[in-house]
Formats: sequence, C-alpha cells, structure tokens
Amino acid sequence: MFFCCGFIFSGVHCEELTQPASITVQTGQPLTISCKVSYSVGSYYTAWIRQPAGKTLEWIGMKYTGGTHHKDSLKNKFSLTVDSSSNTVTLTGQSLQTEDTAVYYCARLHSDTNHHQTYTKTHSTFKQ
Repeated sequence: MFFCCGFIFSGVHCEELTQPASITVQTGQPLTISCKVSYSVGSYYTAWIRQPAGKTLEWIGMKYTGGTHHKDSLKNKFSLTVDSSSNTVTLTGQSLQTEDTAVYYCARLHSDTNHHQTYTKTHSTFKQ
C-alpha cells in the first residue's frame, strides 16, 4: 500500500494504490497482480513498470477505461485490464520465466506533469 500526497492549488491531494507485497509463481504459470486505486480509472492512466534485481526500470504499459498502450516487445507477454466498478487495474502475464522475476510497480500518471507520480509495488518471483 502506498499513499502519496502532493500540494496542488486547492490544497493537499492524496491517492492510495494497493497491491500485494509479494507473489511467487511457478515458471510458465500466469501472473496476476491487481492494483486497487483510490482515483477513477476512467480519468487517469495507471501504468505498470518492472525492475529486475540490479537492472533498470522497464515500462510495461498503461491503461485506463478509454485506452491502452504497451511496450511493443512485451505486448504478447502482458495484458492490462481495468474494472471501473472497483477502481482496479490488473496486470496479467503469460508464460513467464525466471528472468521475469522483478519488482512490479503500478503507478498513476498525473495529467499535470508538475505533480509527483504515485506508485506501489509487488515483488514477483518465478521458480522452476
């Protein structure tokens, strides 16, 4: 769970994103991580980003009710869905391998780039 507060002209603005702290999956099995958010998934993109140990961040994609964008090389590996009734954004991975072990972040993208991004994370491990 992660809260982020940032000052905006009308006062302090806070958001909450909640996802599991850790998930272990057998290689080749699907990975599903849900990120429940306090904002409207129809109004803001929620992005998914991952970071394998010792490596740089890798953008997976982003989704809101009106659109989806994926990193081309990961388009067939990951899918993104939103449930506007519960304000949940879900990342589903298929045929993942040990090299897909990483910290997976969900993050809200703000329409105003002067605001900090809000994020939370799940450490996902794939075991043979």
